[in-house]
Amino acid sequence: MESKSSAGEHYVTPGQLCVGLYVHLDLTWVNHPFTFSSFKIKSHEQIATIQTLGLTRIRYSPAKSDEKPGPESAIPMAAVATHSPESDLAYQAKRERLEKLTLQRTKVASCEREFLSTTRIIKSINQNLFSRPDEVRAQANTLVSGMADSMMVDADIAIQLMADKVGGEDVYLHSLNVTLLSMMLAKEMKAPIEAIKLLGMGALFHDAGDAEIPERITRKMEALTRNELALLQQHCGHGVDIGKKLGLPPEALLVIAQHHERVDGSGYPLKMQAAQLSLLSRIVAVVNAYDELCNPVNPAKAMTPHEALSTMYAQQRSQFDPLAMTTFVRCMGVYPPGTIVVLSNGALGLVASVNSTRPLKPTILVYDPAVPKEEAILVDLEQEPDVVVSRAIKPQQLPQAAHDYLSPRKRMSYHFHAEPGKAHA
Repeated sequence: MESKSSAGEHYVTPGQLCVGLYVHLDLTWVNHPFTFSSFKIKSHEQIATIQTLGLTRIRYSPAKSDEKPGPESAIPMAAVATHSPESDLAYQAKRERLEKLTLQRTKVASCEREFLSTTRIIKSINQNLFSRPDEVRAQANTLVSGMADSMMVDADIAIQLMADKVGGEDVYLHSLNVTLLSMMLAKEMKAPIEAIKLLGMGALFHDAGDAEIPERITRKMEALTRNELALLQQHCGHGVDIGKKLGLPPEALLVIAQHHERVDGSGYPLKMQAAQLSLLSRIVAVVNAYDELCNPVNPAKAMTPHEALSTMYAQQRSQFDPLAMTTFVRCMGVYPPGTIVVLSNGALGLVASVNSTRPLKPTILVYDPAVPKEEAILVDLEQEPDVVVSRAIKPQQLPQAAHDYLSPRKRMSYHFHAEPGKAHA
């Protein structure tokens, strides 16, 4: 007989389990063999496994269930018998998952260390832009070459969402985001490594000219006046002058000059059209526009990564190089890193990383109240054929507990790690 707790929660006995029931296993994650602690029962094998867990009653959600609990039935003796997790294939799979999770966390930690190191270098580059041009050029060359060489390894590139806490240096993060994602996009468009490095140098310094524009304009939260906008648009020309003093190559200077131009002639400063624009600048234009939508000066106007990509593709596609635009959407995935999603099993999560060769199969940080936040589960959807992303939602649509757990980023920052030995799909 189904029971109901004083808190209004519904429970069934192990003998009442049936296919279609949405259950919650009130056990620590390591004490059951399933990927998720809450799920809809899909097979009699799952019922048999749940019956071996030693639970005298199982919590379930009527609203999420397809069926009502079944009548009480006898549990097979095999389930009642002493259970040996060591010999159970499901537990073996769970152990392998835990090992992969540990490895994944190690990769994330390594990626975060690299990211912090990179932001420190970019900060140094910005601070010494005028006083030590030779040193700045050498630092930039080393940084960009290292990133390009890592990308050119025969590997998949996992674009990783980074933590917020970098001291609020958002101006450096924009520069890094645009550099990293532009180089990744160029790689996916089969650009040779030398072109990727030239693009990287241009992308790294694409907003260098902002240093010559008053902060009351570059950091203004409200809409700019026509005069202020005209002044801001001069940053492209100022950037080229700075690039020349740094001794940047002509291809990088073109990126700085043209990163706000649009293939339909609607950009600035010269309203150039597709044929007049370098391919490298057309690539950077896509990424720069994306990052400005995700990370505007006024955080209240920020779009989610999913909204930014959707807006660009649906409303602004004519402004961008078609191949660069479609390749970027494929690289970032339908649900880019930082997107809050609802999975097909009802679980909530945050896209932690996306693999550019498998855009529909991102890795999701899953909200599971049964798992401590610091040990949150990372689920690679490629390993979960039965689970897909149902839809994206805004962070403010999350229940407060899930919002606190997933901690959606106020600003999007990305880095990557290459995975040697994995061939392209």
